[in-house]
Amino acid sequence: MIISPCISICKTDPVTGYCYGCARSEEEKKLWKEKSTSDEWKKNNIEQIQKRMNGWQLESFKESYEFKIKNGISLFKKKNLNENK
Repeated sequence: MIISPCISICKTDPVTGYCYGCARSEEEKKLWKEKSTSDEWKKNNIEQIQKRMNGWQLESFKESYEFKIKNGISLFKKKNLNENK
């Protein structure tokens, strides 16, 4: 199973149409939710979205996505949960 690249920063750039957090388009987000979407497509999509990012956005994504894979929650969500305690 491939973990969704959503890192809970769900705002769309009006110029590119890509999410600021994960750099996916709306269509790509929909494909991730479809049961028929293959793991191979998901792996390729993760590679594609990272090519759309650079600098701090790419580093922030990598850090949060790795944390999500290991812990089941993004860094952003973890921070929000801790602040609401």
